[in-house]
Amino acid sequence: MKYMIMMGHAVEDTGPDQAWTPQEAEASWKHMQGIYQDLVEAGELVATEKLAGPQAAKFVTSDGVNAPVVTDGVFPEAKEYLAGFWMIDVDSEERAIEIAARTSAAPGAGGKPTAKRIEVRPVMGTPAPEL
Repeated sequence: MKYMIMMGHAVEDTGPDQAWTPQEAEASWKHMQGIYQDLVEAGELVATEKLAGPQAAKFVTSDGVNAPVVTDGVFPEAKEYLAGFWMIDVDSEERAIEIAARTSAAPGAGGKPTAKRIEVRPVMGTPAPEL
C-alpha cells in the first residue's frame, strides 16, 4: 500500500540553515539520508521531493468560465507549511508509521530529536480507465 509521509515546518521555524550549528545540520541531514537509503534498498521509496517555501506558493481558484484567480501565499493565519514528502510503498500502515517515527526523531539543535509532527496518509488508488 502506498503512503505519503509529509514533512512540514512551522512558519516561525528558522530551520537548520539559520538556527543550528553546521554540525547539527549535518547530523540531521545524515539521519535523513540514512532513512532515504534504507527505503531505496528495501524497494519502498516511490518518490520524494523537497518543496519551495510558502513564499513561492500560489493559490488558484476557477469557476471554469472566467480567467482563474491566482493569489500569492502564505496567509498570516497559517501556522505551518508542507516542506516536502516521501511517497512510499510498504506492506502495512505500521511500517509507514515506523518510517515517520524515524523521520520525526531526526537530531536537531543540541543533538536532541526534533520531534517534528509528520503526517502519514494513505494514497488512494485510481480506478482503471474504461476502454
